[in-house]
Amino acid sequence: VQLQASGGGLVQAGGSLRVSCVASGRPISTHVMAWFRQAPGKEREFVSFIGPSSLATYYTDSVKGRFTISRDNAKNTVYLHMNSLKPEDSAVYYCAATTRPTGLKESAGYDYWGQGTLVTVSS
Repeated sequence: VQLQASGGGLVQAGGSLRVSCVASGRPISTHVMAWFRQAPGKEREFVSFIGPSSLATYYTDSVKGRFTISRDNAKNTVYLHMNSLKPEDSAVYYCAATTRPTGLKESAGYDYWGQGTLVTVSS
């Protein structure tokens, strides 16, 4: 599976942005899809995951109520809708995929990674 993230950019605090991740190579309908982010000088951190049929979603506490993950298996695409953005949300956002059911909040739990898209939130 190859993953291509896009949609990052510069946005003011309080604004919204949607990043997308398009998969190719094979269908992602059986994969758990996730978003991670990495700010300069910090380790990569988990943001959210969504199960294959969209029934299961999970968010890290800092984005709950502000971010929404969704997917369109027909388009082989996963999205992260980000609202009420804060400067501390600034980071490179990476999408990831796995068929394994465990370790879904850890980078090691994912087999496939996109190249990342930069989100910058100005204060």
